[in-house]
Amino acid sequence: MTTDAAEKPERLFIAVPLTDDARRGLQKLLPSNLPGKPVPPPNWHFTLRFLGSTLPSVREDIMLRLKAATCGAAFTVRFSELGAFPHPRRARILWVGVDEGAERLIQLGAIAEAAARSAGFPAESKDFRPHLTLSRIEPPVSVKTLVSPNTRIGLRMPVDAVVLYRSRLGGGPARYEEVARFELSR
Repeated sequence: MTTDAAEKPERLFIAVPLTDDARRGLQKLLPSNLPGKPVPPPNWHFTLRFLGSTLPSVREDIMLRLKAATCGAAFTVRFSELGAFPHPRRARILWVGVDEGAERLIQLGAIAEAAARSAGFPAESKDFRPHLTLSRIEPPVSVKTLVSPNTRIGLRMPVDAVVLYRSRLGGGPARYEEVARFELSR
C-alpha cells in the first residue's frame, strides 16, 4: 500500500518564538559551557504543545482552531532563573524560566492544548510549565552550581504571536520551519 504524498505525516509543535534580540541577550547572559547537548539558539522557543506525527488534514484542523481562538493581547515575558528537570541534582533538562508573563504563557498553552485535543490528540499527561529548554543532558548530571535561586536573568521579551512549527530531523540539529503564525492582538 502506498501513501499519497499529500497525506504524509509531519512532525509538528505549537510554540511561542523568541525574538532575535532575546536570543542575543540570553546568549550574552548564559554560561557558555552548558552541560549535555545544548539546544542551538536559533531553535530556542517556548513549546506550548508538542503534536508529533500529524497528518496534513489534522494540521489544517489545528490551524483553523488556532485561528479561531481568542489568544488575547500581546504581552511581555521576563526570563527569570535557570532550573532543571527533574531536579538540579540529577538534571536531564536545563531550562530558563519566566516570572512576568508566565500566566499568559499558561493561557496560550491551554489554548494550544484545547486545539490539539479537539483535533483528536490525547490530553497531555503533565501540566504545562513555561520554560525555555537550553540543554538536554544524558546521562543526568548535577547542575546545582548553575541553578541558584539567587540568580535572576531579568531579560524581557515581547510576545506577539503563536506559531505552528514543522520539525525536520536528521543531518545535525533539528530544523524548525514556520507553518503558520497566529498574531496576538495589539
